[in-house]
Amino acid sequence: MPYATLDDGTRLAYDVHPGASGADGPGVLLFAGQALAGSSWSPLVEAFRAAGPVVVFDHRGIGASDDAFPRGWSTRDCARDAVGVLDAARSAGGIGDRVDVYGFSMGGRAAQWLAADHPDRVRRLILGATTVGDRHGVERPSDVLRILVRSDRRALLELFFPPDWLESHPESAEAILARPRSLPAQRAHFAASTDHDGAAALPRIEAPTLVLHGAEDRMCPAGNAEILRAGIDGARMRVYRGARHGYHLQEPAATVDALDFLTAP
Repeated sequence: MPYATLDDGTRLAYDVHPGASGADGPGVLLFAGQALAGSSWSPLVEAFRAAGPVVVFDHRGIGASDDAFPRGWSTRDCARDAVGVLDAARSAGGIGDRVDVYGFSMGGRAAQWLAADHPDRVRRLILGATTVGDRHGVERPSDVLRILVRSDRRALLELFFPPDWLESHPESAEAILARPRSLPAQRAHFAASTDHDGAAALPRIEAPTLVLHGAEDRMCPAGNAEILRAGIDGARMRVYRGARHGYHLQEPAATVDALDFLTAP
């Protein structure tokens, strides 16, 4: 994977997958969730190549990226990191000036700031399984917070997928395996995600927006989808029955809906 070097010298590993034959979109940034590497999108990259070149990257402290954090690193800082990745990919000739952004979970939190602070870089926006933040959104249940703090792998997997579905799709369990390089990196991601407050960002989002969510999501309750839809001018929403936090891997219709949105005239 090539590296994007940020203003503070931190290197973030990224990759650009060329668009499929006939795909003429400007590029799609798939923005991973808390402590997840770019490889968390691997099951869907091939499908999204139909919308143009696909960019994935490893967050700070994750996967092949440097384990370096400024004090108080936030989702807004994470959005700035993503701009550095987009700059590097653009300079390498892989994507256009404005791209489509699909943010999942914490990636969706940061994507709110990316679209608000850098409207010239975001053509269309998808926010998946995410929230404006606990202060203005629907908080996760306390037992879910305990699972996150304990890092109970089986319990975490069942927050993402129903047990019967999970047994027949082990590749999805591998895709959403957290890959922090250190305990401080894991804590930095948890703090950034938990402290997110995008209330000031939502009214400033100009990009056409689609909000996607699993109806049975306990990690980020589905009521957050309606709050995002109502807070972003003209946003549309889809909620998938029977799907949990990992709706994007569990429900094929979610990818169909996302691609229809990204490739529409």
